[in-house]
Amino acid sequence: MKVLVATEKPFAPVAVEGIKKEIEAAGFELALLEKYTEKAQLLDAVKDADALIIRSDKVTAEVLDAAKNLKIVVRAGAGYDNVDLEAATAHNVVVMNTPGQNSNAVAELVFGLLVYAVRNFYNGKAGTELKGKKLGILAFGQVGRNVARIAAGFGMDIYAYDAFCPADAIEAAGVHAVASQADLFKTCDIVSLHIPATAETKQSINYDLCSTLKKGAIIINTARKEVIDEAGLIKLLGEREDLKYITDIMPDANDEFAKFEGRYFSTPKKMGAQTAEANINAGIAAAKQIVGFIKDGITKFQVNK
Repeated sequence: MKVLVATEKPFAPVAVEGIKKEIEAAGFELALLEKYTEKAQLLDAVKDADALIIRSDKVTAEVLDAAKNLKIVVRAGAGYDNVDLEAATAHNVVVMNTPGQNSNAVAELVFGLLVYAVRNFYNGKAGTELKGKKLGILAFGQVGRNVARIAAGFGMDIYAYDAFCPADAIEAAGVHAVASQADLFKTCDIVSLHIPATAETKQSINYDLCSTLKKGAIIINTARKEVIDEAGLIKLLGEREDLKYITDIMPDANDEFAKFEGRYFSTPKKMGAQTAEANINAGIAAAKQIVGFIKDGITKFQVNK
């Protein structure tokens, strides 16, 4: 049984050691493809792989066609829009993610960015405080719950909406549940996005929705680029000088948001999971899930059907 770790951006060495320990303890073989630069390298490496661990690497129909023995792909992280789920199902390949392993790292980044934003990006001018502000959390999964936990420490008034999480579960966490996404945007001073990029959510954070934000509001996006209607948000920022947009979504080469100096900030690349702890946790969790699936048929974190 051959397990391939294919990572254009490699795991930390300590994470690789942890993955190796889990895989070899199960009696499987581990192969590494790190820092590859061409798709052809991945296509060649997957030819005899039974299982595949990836990070942000793309698993397309072409990759699945090349991987004749492949039974399972695990995306070390929460998001899995880099895997063609339809093609995987057609090839009888199980796809899993590792929810929760990066959640604290993303949540801490949210507050690093928020403090930076409310203090006017440390430009020397007086800013505001997070204490007492109304924070809206869009999607109350693992990341959203960690954001709520940290927000409580800041003394924030916390609201959340999740179409798939019952209101009583949100309230049980000490968070105000609102009836709709629209209500969240109307109510809160800050809205933090934690929705996945799906057919329903893509470009759902649009001009009309964001127009309802309160004066001086902040949108923070540590989710996915695709959930933002960028043209609509750029238009709104041009009309409303009171709004701020902060994100860890890597900007395009021609970044139109950059013209809103003092009201927009982006990290140079996706930073949510970029901690040593998250790197290790996600990698080892992926290895354990592969072992559990191959040996015992466990499909708890399967995301395709």
